[in-house]
Amino acid sequence: MATPPETTAPPERGERQRDPGWKHRLAEHGIDRQLLLLVPAVVFIVALFVYPFLYGFGLSFQPMSGDGPFADYVRFFSDPYQRDTIWKTLVLAIPAALLNVVASVPIAYRMRGRFRGKRLLLIVLVVPITLGTVLTAEGLLNFLGPAGWFNRALQAVGLIDEPLRLINNYWGVFFSLIITGFPFAFLLISSYLSGIDPTLERAAATLGAGWWDRFRHITLPLLAPGLATTFCLTFVLAFSVFPSAILVGNPSGETRVISIAAYQAAYEQYDYPFASTIAMVMGAVELIVVAVVLLWRSRLYTGSTGGKG
Repeated sequence: MATPPETTAPPERGERQRDPGWKHRLAEHGIDRQLLLLVPAVVFIVALFVYPFLYGFGLSFQPMSGDGPFADYVRFFSDPYQRDTIWKTLVLAIPAALLNVVASVPIAYRMRGRFRGKRLLLIVLVVPITLGTVLTAEGLLNFLGPAGWFNRALQAVGLIDEPLRLINNYWGVFFSLIITGFPFAFLLISSYLSGIDPTLERAAATLGAGWWDRFRHITLPLLAPGLATTFCLTFVLAFSVFPSAILVGNPSGETRVISIAAYQAAYEQYDYPFASTIAMVMGAVELIVVAVVLLWRSRLYTGSTGGKG
């Protein structure tokens, strides 16, 4: 008895529409096609960050004096005028970053609720981020200068006899960093606070916990990782201060920050290897501070979870 020929079932609709080309081969090898969207971003990072960094890193070991690959590093750390720029920058950046973060927390915490004038207050708090450092410096010169509004108001009420020196020194740069850095820190803290479930505080309130106990034992521990990240970002922003240190500071004295030293080496002395060396030192200092803060954050997180996870 003859067996009937085998019939092949017609392909389903999905199989007929399957792409037999490169997309199908990528899927067979377990490669997510969406990863291809990262290619432009990788090219962008390599072209604008990785290559310039590697070029500057290599250039820092090619001193113009020809005294060895580490000659410019020795030159920087052996010269107090150059070496002190690290400390001058740190005493500006760390206090400014700390103050911006600490001041942002209670304001962002209060802004979570609804109240009249919230949108107007939010605009007032965020607008300085759009001004830029140059416009902020010009405003400080007009407001805090010897003939500015602030000194004239104090003299008019008899609080001072001579104008206070609040610009062209440490305080002028510090105020500029606060004005330009606070909106950035405030927006970051607000975003972190919005991610904390408010029902946790409500549950604590039903158990009799006051607002301070709720904030200290619930909100603040959950917010601590965000505080560390915000401090790192605002610190890096403040550590790279340049226009403010010149316009409202004393670029040859107490506000001669490390970015000014790199600029002078590159564009006044035309010593690009030494400028690259200063830039590498600047990046290393930033990484050390950021690493210390992130280490504290990781230990805090591990301690809050009891060592689990």
